[in-house]
Formats: sequence, structure tokens, C-alpha cells
Amino acid sequence: MTQLRFHAKRLFDGQQFIDDQVLTITNGVISAIDQNINDVDIVASDLVVPGFIDLQVNGGGGALFNDSPSVEKLEIIMSAHAKFGTTAMMPTLITDKVDVMTQAADAISEAITKKIPGIVGIHFEGPHLSLAKKGTHSGDLIRPISDAEWQILSRKDMGQVMVTLAPETVSAKDIARMVELGIKVCLGHTNADFCTAQKAVDAGATGFTHLFNAMSPLQGREPGVVGCALLNDNTQCGLIVDGHHVDYASCKLAIKTKPAGGIFLVTDAMPPAGTNMTEFPLYDRTVYVDKGKLTSTTGELAGSSLDMATAVKNTHLGLNIPLGESIRMASLYPAQYLYENQNIIRGELKVGMQADMVVLKEDFTVLSTWIAGEKV
Repeated sequence: MTQLRFHAKRLFDGQQFIDDQVLTITNGVISAIDQNINDVDIVASDLVVPGFIDLQVNGGGGALFNDSPSVEKLEIIMSAHAKFGTTAMMPTLITDKVDVMTQAADAISEAITKKIPGIVGIHFEGPHLSLAKKGTHSGDLIRPISDAEWQILSRKDMGQVMVTLAPETVSAKDIARMVELGIKVCLGHTNADFCTAQKAVDAGATGFTHLFNAMSPLQGREPGVVGCALLNDNTQCGLIVDGHHVDYASCKLAIKTKPAGGIFLVTDAMPPAGTNMTEFPLYDRTVYVDKGKLTSTTGELAGSSLDMATAVKNTHLGLNIPLGESIRMASLYPAQYLYENQNIIRGELKVGMQADMVVLKEDFTVLSTWIAGEKV
């Protein structure tokens, strides 16, 4: 048995800010919280908050998950994002060939078997998308679902699985089949009308990938996928708050419209995250980085260089969302989406929760990141 007593001079436990809390961490789990500041092992003078959970991470630290997926690549990506407070992530494979999807599934399975800190599942963003809203995805690789993809999606060794799809290309019956497999189905890269999107929600889709981006917009006579996302209180939406993907006014409108917990922060990060890269290859193109904005040679946005600490900062300071709620959007709410109807072990710092913590300075600089009570 390993035990650590961690004194947080200022703690946000996921619900409230409190002073002088000592967390006893036993085998990676918070076993007690008290105010006995004697015999502590660690003292954190800055704000301690729940670890950030990023459900859409394509890359970081110079690595792209699609490029020869492996455990080593996952460790590079996770390490890059841990420096900015991410304690759990869904490595995201964008549209690719079946053999690359299989390699990615194998890498995730191995990482989970080896208990690589922070890797909790996989997010397949594509390949069953809309050509009209493909964004930076390769149109040559977008395709209908087949037995080959079903074999991958039916595996039980990949942790939690998320799939982003366009409901005009995947039937409601197939969406229901995914849900029966325990997959979290998100709508994204879709040009569907409102009725088609609503049928997907009725079939069990519960998420919307990078709200507003690569989806049919809200209009007066056709609510589109955006309208469906905002209208359905039982769904949650990922939001990229980097100042490039979505205007801050639209971000505010979405947060105002959805119930508490209906919006969670994602980075949609690419290889430049955590680096000084100025360009990188993607498919048969080059993506250029300019002041944090990633643009492909074919003109569209190609993910982001965002990190979760900056996303929280932008949400608090740019959108004027209270600090506690901004933190919940990066921790509790993605945990609730990922582990709905299951035992939620992340997202808050309370007894029984995994000790995933971030020590933050006032300017949102991350001083240290802890996963299961271990500094990473």
C-alpha cells in the first residue's frame, strides 16, 4: 500500500473553493480529506484543481496519432498534454484506412493493458463523415461503414470508445447498434438537416463534436445540426475555445443555451501542441501554424495547438465564465459524458475519486500534474 498526504492551501474540489485541505491518497485514490496539516508529504501553495479530461486529442509533442499508431506515440502525446494539466485523454484517430484503425485500436489496447497513465480509450473521428463537411479529413478515405469497421468497433479491449459520424451516412439502426456496444456516439462533420440529426439522437447519439465547426448551421427555417445540439438538453457538446474555431459570442450563446454540464472543453490538438512547430504534414498536404492557428494548404482549419489550461483560461477570461464553472467544463463535465451511468472516478477531488490533480498559478500556468497520486 502506498500513501501520500497532500496539503492544498487552496483547493477547488469540483464544486467549491476551500482552504487548507489535506488529501490522503491511498494507492492512487483519495481515501480521506481533512484539515490536519501535520505530517504532510507535499504542500501546494497554489490552486489545486481536478485534472483536465480531453476527449479529442489528435496529437501533441510533435506526434500525430494517425502516423503509425503505437504506445510510444501515445506516451509522447500524453506527456505533451500532461504539462498543461491533462490527466486523462481520448486519443483521436481522424479518418484513415482500416489497417490504421486496427493499429490504433491495438496501440490503445496495449496502453490500457500496460496502464499507461492518462489513456482511457479511443475516439474515432470518422471515417463515416459527410464529404460536404469533411473539413481537413481526406475525402478519399471517407466511406460507408462496413464489416471491417464493425470488427474494430466491437472490440472490448480499448477502454471507452467514442465515434464521431455524420448521421446522413450512418443509419439510425447502426447508431443504435453502436450504443448497444457501449460506444459514445457523437455527431460531427455532418451536413444533415435537423430531422436527420434528431433521429440520430433518438437512436442514442449523445454528443456533438466541436460544436459549430463542420456541421450544418442554425437557420430560421432549418435548425440544422447546431440547432439539434442546442435544443436537446440530454446531449453534450465539445467546444474548442481557442479564438479561431468559434467566435466568443457563439461560445457564450451555446453555454447560455445548454443546461449546466452541456458543454465541455476539448482541444482538437494536433502535433504542434506543446512545441514550437511551424508546420507539419497531414495526408497529402501541409498544415501551417500562425499565432496558434492551424491552416491547411487546402484552406481549412486543421485542428488546433490548444492545451486544456489555455482553454480554461480563455473560457474564464475570454467568455467571462466563473472560474469554477470553467474548470468543471474541463474536468467534471467531460467525465460525466464519458462515464454516464457508470461509476465516475474522475472529474472531482473527493473521497473515492482517483487523485488526478493539477496545481495552477493565478495566470493558469501549470506547476504540476498528478495522475492517480503520482506526479507526471
